[in-house]
Parts: sequence; C-alpha cells; structure tokens
Amino acid sequence: MITAELPVIHTHLVLRTPDECFAAVPDFPYTPRYLDIGGLRIACIDEGPRDAAPVLLMHGEPTWSFLYRKMIPPLLRAGHRVVAPDLVGFGRSDKPSHPADYSYRNHVLWMNAWLEAMDLLDITLFCQDWGSLIGLRMLTANPDRFARAVLANGGLPTGTHGSVPPAFKIWRAFARWSPWFPIGRIVATGCASTLTPEDIAAYNAPFPTRRHRVAARMFPRFVPAEPDNPERDANEAAWRVLESWNKPFLTLFSTRDPITRGGERLFQKRVPGASGQAHTAIRGAGHFLQEDKPLELAEHINRFMGSR
Repeated sequence: MITAELPVIHTHLVLRTPDECFAAVPDFPYTPRYLDIGGLRIACIDEGPRDAAPVLLMHGEPTWSFLYRKMIPPLLRAGHRVVAPDLVGFGRSDKPSHPADYSYRNHVLWMNAWLEAMDLLDITLFCQDWGSLIGLRMLTANPDRFARAVLANGGLPTGTHGSVPPAFKIWRAFARWSPWFPIGRIVATGCASTLTPEDIAAYNAPFPTRRHRVAARMFPRFVPAEPDNPERDANEAAWRVLESWNKPFLTLFSTRDPITRGGERLFQKRVPGASGQAHTAIRGAGHFLQEDKPLELAEHINRFMGSR
C-alpha cells in the first residue's frame, strides 16, 4: 500500500506511447517494468541481482532512460542492481496531455510514491539535469533509503543563489515559444560527441505527437530560477537536509556545460558528505555527459560504491 501523497490528475486523457514506437531503439535490450502510481503507469529498467544494492539512475529533460544505455552494462558487470525510471511524461511512462497536470511538486510526489512502491534500500543515487531536481528531493524526503549520492550537471535551485545562466534563459524561452521542438536534435546539441541518426530517433521515439511532448515543453519553466517560485520553500527545506547529510556525496560535472558548470562548488561547500570525496571534472563532455563520457562515469560510480 502506497502511503506517499499523490497528485490528482485533472484530465481524463492520459497518453501512452505505443510499444511500436520503441521497436527500432538501438542498444537498449532491457524489458521495462511497470508500476501503477495514482492511476499512471511508470516505467523503469530494473536489471541485475535482486539482492544487490541498487544504483538509481535519474534522467532529466527531455531525455528518458535510454540516456543510460552505455552506462548500464559496466554497472551490471560490477555486480550492481541498476534501476532507471522514466519520469511521468517521458519515455515509456504515461503522459497526461493537459499542462495543468504537470508541476515540479507533482513529479516529486509521483517519484516518491514510485520509490516507496519499489521499496529500494541502500541506494546509490546518480542524477543529472531534472533528475537532480527530482532525485535530490527524493533523497531528502527518504534519507534512510539512500547510502550515497552522485550529482552530475545538476542542482537544487531555490532562485536565491546567483544569477540565471543566459544559456538557461534561452533554453526556457525556446521550450515555451518555439513552434519547432525536435527532441532528438535538442539532446544532440547538448552533447559534445555526435549522436547517430538512430540515437536521435530513439530520443524522439517516446514523443510521436505534439501532445506527447507537453512535459518536455513545460519542465524548463518549473525550475526555481527566481525566488518567487512555488517550490522555493520545499527546495530550501531539502537543502537543510543536505546540510546535515554525512553520507558520501560525489560531484561529477563536465567542463563544457554552459548551464551547470561551476554548480558543483555549492554542494562541495554545503554538504558534509562531500568533504574528502574524489570530485572530478569530466573533461570534454557537454550537458548530457552520459552520452559523452559514459564509461568514465560508470567507472567513477563503481569506484565510489566500493569505498565506504
């Protein structure tokens, strides 16, 4: 029985991307697992030994768990259980079609309920982009479930620490107003490496129509980039938990991300568990460093999990 609070869905039209849209997705041979959370089907990849400590891979926007396809094999070879969910509105998870059903708060509620239903313990969190805005809220709401955390190209903004990067302002305006929203190409522009046409098609796969792309369009405006954001107080409360977090906390930020570059310093300064960790700058990687340096990231995670 799920005891976590759940959002109320206001629209009766919830979209589900047809399975055939994923038929040509390359290098992703994993069978999704589905859970019903408040009337929505949330998908995840769940591979590896059931009794192994899980690595929870949280994707951002506008990606889905396909983002981790190159990191999953080396994590599995190291003996870990690997869990990679698709956020509501992304990947194989259900997609409410009305903008009113989406908010930062709703996504935190959905994923906290999903985490409770999965009953994961001794978790190593790896989070990037919106995977960190949601993932760190999951960690701070359920700290006993997590053993350690890895933050890569992400954050937990409150709108009170520094100015908004110009690159983010441009992205937020583009997502809101551009009549053209080619998700696969958007992901490609956030990579330092070159994606194949098949990879670009795989990022497009969950979003066959305009209505399927509602969440991807809306996420940038939910970021607490200004102090009047409705989730500012909740993120400040989460920071208070992080400021007493003594479990290991590692940052792996890339050198070529114009949005998050330098953001690791705030966590290294304020999170006690970050002290003495092997924080590393991932050189030659863009915003989606899972595409650019997947084996290096997996190696850092495996080494981090091996240290107590």
